[in-house]
Amino acid sequence: MTEFSSFSLRVDPAHARIDVPRQITVDGLNPGETVTIAAVTLRAGTPWQSTASFVADAQGHIDLTRDAPIAGDYAGVSPMGLIWSQSLLDPKVGNGRVLFNDDMFAGLDTTLTATRQSGSTATASLHQQLATDGVTRREVREEGLVGTLFLPAGPGPHPAVVIVNGSGGGINEPRAALYASQGYAAFALGYFKAPGLSDYISNTPLEYFETALNWVHRTLKPLHGFVALSGQSRGGELVLLLGSMFSELVSAVIGYVPGAVVHGAQSACDPATGRDGPAWLYRGEIVPHVWQNNRTATWAALNEVDADGVSRRHAEAVSTALNDPDAVARARIRVENIRGPVMLLSGTDDAAWPSSRYSRMVRERLAEVQHPYPVGYVDVDGAGHSILFPYVPTTQLSFPHPVSGRISTSGGTPANNAHADEASWAAVQKFLDDAVAARR
Repeated sequence: MTEFSSFSLRVDPAHARIDVPRQITVDGLNPGETVTIAAVTLRAGTPWQSTASFVADAQGHIDLTRDAPIAGDYAGVSPMGLIWSQSLLDPKVGNGRVLFNDDMFAGLDTTLTATRQSGSTATASLHQQLATDGVTRREVREEGLVGTLFLPAGPGPHPAVVIVNGSGGGINEPRAALYASQGYAAFALGYFKAPGLSDYISNTPLEYFETALNWVHRTLKPLHGFVALSGQSRGGELVLLLGSMFSELVSAVIGYVPGAVVHGAQSACDPATGRDGPAWLYRGEIVPHVWQNNRTATWAALNEVDADGVSRRHAEAVSTALNDPDAVARARIRVENIRGPVMLLSGTDDAAWPSSRYSRMVRERLAEVQHPYPVGYVDVDGAGHSILFPYVPTTQLSFPHPVSGRISTSGGTPANNAHADEASWAAVQKFLDDAVAARR
């Protein structure tokens, strides 16, 4: 078969923010020719890879915004399918949960290689940036706080977002860097498993977050006094709780796969107090949680594992606690006290805990009290617990918990989780834009 000399692979734009979709095209092919494209990305020094094969049209052209692969690691039309369908090249090497480099300014570089049936190849590069030009970073170790502050380019003032992690702990620099790249003063706040802090979520004093909110208002002097909270999983529970308790300091709340009730320490517990012990304290007292004096709660479902030894029943175990209405009433987060808009993001196949049900509970309560602010809601059918932001791998469904070490699944499928990443981030951007505009 004769080959055209103009065989080429192109990415447009080649260099952009991580949440920007790209157009990947191949030209100079024979009509009907099959080409396989491989995408390899180094993530914290560990290679991830995906492949997919495509058939050229009558003009010898392939366009991933239009064409579905005939074989490979994803199906259907998905312009960035080669990114979200990546998996560890060697599953025995590296940590499958580490998707980003330590340096938020380094970005992620992907090498794309298109291989023709003859064996000839064409290459292109795709660069995804978290912290864009002009964003600055500084570590915060003030007033007992442990976190990282990312500021956007320009003099400000900027609206602010405080970001907290879930039961894995640590400091969520990737999300903060991306918020800053969108124009927000973004404070990634650690509260356990961070330098100088406890290794566990158990007995975390909520005054710590009150201090952080006051620090943000006083130090950053945000535009229009706007300070949003953003958290996922236990962080999603936490931001709803903080918004209800410190409402005068919180302008908006974004809960990724949140809880509607206060939970105990669970998988992130200090072994000395156990998973049924408290996560949150306020003024030295335990914040009532759903596992306290619960007549129906049981962890028995966690003992059920699949053929690979993976527990897939954490959500089922957590749901047993919701069958005691008195315990739920005691532990319910008083979301009606929040003085601002609320955004809830969840998936119907969340295997970690019932975030879809929890989001519905929050919505129903806010509707019942006729909450005077907008309430956003994205509940993605078939998506799981790990909802991040667009164009990162979604293939790692089972992993050891960062604290307990127990292997479990987050649920969903790679394709549904990738859709949730896109849909949630689009909704959050609009939510924040509208919330800031409403403060003018």
